Amino acid sequence: MVLLHVLFEHAAGYALFAVKEVEEIGMLLPQVEESVLNLGKFNSMVSLAAFFPFKSAQTALENINAISEGVVHADLKLFLETNLSLSGKKKAVLGVSDAKIGAALQEEFSISIQTSGVVAEITRGLRMHFHSLVKGLTGLAASKAQLGLGHSYSRAKVKFNVNRVDNMIIQSIALLDQLDKDINTFSMRVREWYGYHFPELIRIVPDNSMYCRLTQLIGNRKELSEESLEGLEEVVMDGAKAQAILEASRSSMGMDISPIDLINIERFSNRVVSLAAYRLELQEYLRSKMSQVAPNLAALIGEVVGARLISHAGSLTNLAKYPASTVQILGAEKALFRALKTRGNTPKYGLIFHSTFIGRAAAKNKGRISRYLANKCTIASRIDCFSEVPTSVFGDRLREQVEERLSFYETGDVPRKNVDVMKEAVKEATDVAAEMKRKLDKKEKKRKKREKKLQELDTNGEAEVENGDADATVVKKKKKKQAAEEMEVEAEEAPAAENGAEETPAKKKKKRKGEAEEAGEAAVTDNTAEDTETPSKKKKKRKTETEETAPAEEIPETPVSEKKKKKKKKEADE
Repeated sequence: MVLLHVLFEHAAGYALFAVKEVEEIGMLLPQVEESVLNLGKFNSMVSLAAFFPFKSAQTALENINAISEGVVHADLKLFLETNLSLSGKKKAVLGVSDAKIGAALQEEFSISIQTSGVVAEITRGLRMHFHSLVKGLTGLAASKAQLGLGHSYSRAKVKFNVNRVDNMIIQSIALLDQLDKDINTFSMRVREWYGYHFPELIRIVPDNSMYCRLTQLIGNRKELSEESLEGLEEVVMDGAKAQAILEASRSSMGMDISPIDLINIERFSNRVVSLAAYRLELQEYLRSKMSQVAPNLAALIGEVVGARLISHAGSLTNLAKYPASTVQILGAEKALFRALKTRGNTPKYGLIFHSTFIGRAAAKNKGRISRYLANKCTIASRIDCFSEVPTSVFGDRLREQVEERLSFYETGDVPRKNVDVMKEAVKEATDVAAEMKRKLDKKEKKRKKREKKLQELDTNGEAEVENGDADATVVKKKKKKQAAEEMEVEAEEAPAAENGAEETPAKKKKKRKGEAEEAGEAAVTDNTAEDTETPSKKKKKRKTETEETAPAEEIPETPVSEKKKKKKKKEADE
């Protein structure tokens, strides 16, 4: 009896299903195809033998990467060893959906693997009803797991070095070509528009961007004078040409122009000038990207032509896969197919015609140098695509070889052999790579030192904060102590205040009257005493008063004791 187990890989984990009555199912394959859609019928054919859920998203990604590459992961190996009877009288057959992983499992476990026939239909049913066959797994949870794993798997597959992205080069060269077309169209519009007012300027200044800048500067030609000659020289970079513009403005045949028309022309010319400035910035950006992504190709054939080759091929990797014969006619596909159709001469060059080498070669040598240049471009693109450290050493050496080949066609000087040149290039490239590695290590050390210092500062700051907290706790304790002392004082003062409050209003009034009368009498007696007393008596009195007031200041007493003292003092004075 054959026991068929089907391995199903899901985003949630590995599942092993036992298939019942394999021989009958195999014979009735059309009926199986129909019953796959019905969960009740499908459940009678298949039962869950074991399920191994993934612990985390990272584990799921590792396992799915291993399966896609046809490698048996440690988790899968452990799962099958635990749940699949690999040795015994019953012959076990494992059904898998992918032949690649099937071959790896057969090599690992030495068991018979089945990938076709009934396995494909059962896998289709498992994919449809998996969340119903596994307890505790809902359809929503299964779809979420699939979505998350799909995103992470896709991100892992398209991982690349951010500094070596050829997509940016493709977009930049396309935008550069579009800008060239637009700037030319807009410049012609400015020429035609401003030409009604100052037609002689077109003949004097043929450059488009310069013409637009002059349109901004001049405005109304009747306002040009000797004072504006310096500004014209700055734009034109030629004194004679600036003088010619000034003289032409004085005797121009152009029509007069209204201020509103002039404002619109100046605005439009301003846009064209800003576009021309942006084009220069974009070209600089393209140069920097090419030096990062394809430095050898840029050193050999130039940034613009190299970028056009990459753009036409679709990517640097595609360009590296092309043979030299394809690179030679890249961009001349129409001419090639027309020549093949009419049985005429095939084109000798495509995009590489824009290189300076083909323009410098004689007419009879153009085909030969284009073939040689295409060969070197292929080498340079492959080095750029597959080298880890981007250097322009090989590109410079290949450029020297093309120069030597050009001189060979013209003068007959024998060029150096490719083997010798490449040996020198490899030696130089290793030195450059070692130097770059040394610099990177130095930067890494500096970064680590900086991080260490920052950590130390953080720890010191935390310690200071802790000390500050301790100080704060001490201050809080002191405040609490002061508050407790104040509470005690208030508690002592409270009984005295209560005794005072026990007196009736009538008694209070009498007391106040008596105090007021006593105070009046005391004031009168004081005045008479001061008049009658001698200076010696006055001095003695002052001394006694200071002695009495000093202890009163030192020891704070309750309000009741102070009143008693005042009464005593008044009685003594009387």
